[in-house]
Amino acid sequence: MQVNNRLFEIVYILMQKRKTTAKELADRFEVSTRTIYRDIETLSGANIPIYASKGKDGGIGLLDEYVLNKTILSEEEQNQILFALQGMKKVKGQDEKDVLEKLSILFNKKINDWIKIDFSNWSNIQEERFDIIKSAILNKQLIRFNYYNSNGEESKRIVEPLQIWFKDKSWYLISYCRNKEDYRIFKIARIKEIKILQEHFEREIPKELKEEKYNFNSILLELEISKEMAYRVYDEFENNEVYKKENGNFIVKVEYPENEWVYGYILSFGEYAKVLNPSYAKNIIKDKLQKTLKNYL
Repeated sequence: MQVNNRLFEIVYILMQKRKTTAKELADRFEVSTRTIYRDIETLSGANIPIYASKGKDGGIGLLDEYVLNKTILSEEEQNQILFALQGMKKVKGQDEKDVLEKLSILFNKKINDWIKIDFSNWSNIQEERFDIIKSAILNKQLIRFNYYNSNGEESKRIVEPLQIWFKDKSWYLISYCRNKEDYRIFKIARIKEIKILQEHFEREIPKELKEEKYNFNSILLELEISKEMAYRVYDEFENNEVYKKENGNFIVKVEYPENEWVYGYILSFGEYAKVLNPSYAKNIIKDKLQKTLKNYL
């Protein structure tokens, strides 16, 4: 164990037990008692109120009421750390759960269960897929998978996974695709037969991707949506995208990546939505409706 980690662990143990012995610490960390006493001197020199006493009731301990926040972090900073870790814990992370419990003890704070993230609509397969991608990102390992695009076309990909995004009710993988030699975004639900490879990579996510300024082919839509769909309008669009007409219908102006999904989304409103602009999008919707109608003739 590295020295810095051991020092942190010693403080953590003392926060829990308040007192222990040099021999107990030496046995735990598999070092000599002399090394433990040097660690105690180092912590004391860093203004951690740690002490060592001799005698029947002696040992190594911290002054009563000592908490980590008095030396390092403000009250607001502590809360921000705990809140962030709690959100991470909800996304299936045992490591984050352990860190959260340790820091809550160090900060002398009760964990406020402020957030619930429910993945119950995911199949077990999709949860496993998410965990595999997360592991590959953290360990900077290549992954291989089959991918189905919005046209239903299958391709085999080897990518450098960089980041997971959650946007508009869906999870996406941001990566550098070795096949296309460029950055690509993959919808995680369409990733199949995923496998982590042994090869590692060094690439970091570029600034334009990190700041979500990556340029996609997009379409600016103007839709008229009937008042019967008010619940969907309020659920699925932001206030600045919506204007309510006198007759109760809605004018929605929204920008989306232009692909098969966006036209399927418009069609999901059925008779209750009409494309106003752009004109070529209206023609695409008409063509799709005509092809659909043929299936029932």
